[in-house]
Amino acid sequence: ASIALLLSGDWQDTIQRIERGLTQGLSPCRGLPGVAEVRVLGAIGVVEMERPVAMRRIQRRFVEHGVWVRPFGRLVYLMPPYIISDTELERLCAAVRQVLSAGEIDNRQD
Repeated sequence: ASIALLLSGDWQDTIQRIERGLTQGLSPCRGLPGVAEVRVLGAIGVVEMERPVAMRRIQRRFVEHGVWVRPFGRLVYLMPPYIISDTELERLCAAVRQVLSAGEIDNRQD
């Protein structure tokens, strides 16, 4: 059913739209302290940190911002559903920017 739903729409345009949103929304993270790299490929966005993040603390912060992100190790990894709206995608990226810019995510503090 999921494949049929995917193939029934213009999935390539959807992926390009999400890629543009992730690129625009996550690019400002490049200048944040502790960020090693920001990568976007299709509908996948990754903010790689210099050090592993404090999982419990950072996940709690994301929930406080109204989004569900479950990072692992040094990666804050986003793979939004293809049905995400532009508004929802911006909210997701804004939450990532806000949480990462606040600091307090270093694993040494957990």
